[in-house]
Amino acid sequence: MSTALTNAQTRFLRGQAHGLKAMLQVGGKGISDALVAEVDGALEHHELIKVKVAAEDREARDAMVEELANRAGAALVQRIGHTAVLYRPSKDQRRIVLPRA
Repeated sequence: MSTALTNAQTRFLRGQAHGLKAMLQVGGKGISDALVAEVDGALEHHELIKVKVAAEDREARDAMVEELANRAGAALVQRIGHTAVLYRPSKDQRRIVLPRA
C-alpha cells in the first residue's frame, strides 16, 4: 500500500524535508513491530519524517528502508547515506498539500 509520487511531488517533499532532523533510528536489531508502530504514529502526526538506519552494508540499509516503507505504507522520498525520508498523508488531518503535476 505504498503512496505513488510524481517527480514534481518528490522534489517538493525533498525540499520540505531539508530542514528536518531524524526522528527515529533503526538499530542493530533491525525492524521490529514496535519500530513500525512508532513510524506509523510519526507519519500520522507529521506526514514527512526522516529515519536513520544504522546498518553498515549498503544493500542491508536499502533492504531495511524498503521494508520499513512497505510495512508503514509510506513512500520513500529520498535516501542519502544512512538517512531516509518517508512520506504518507495523514488519514485524519492533512498538513502537506502536494503539487498536482
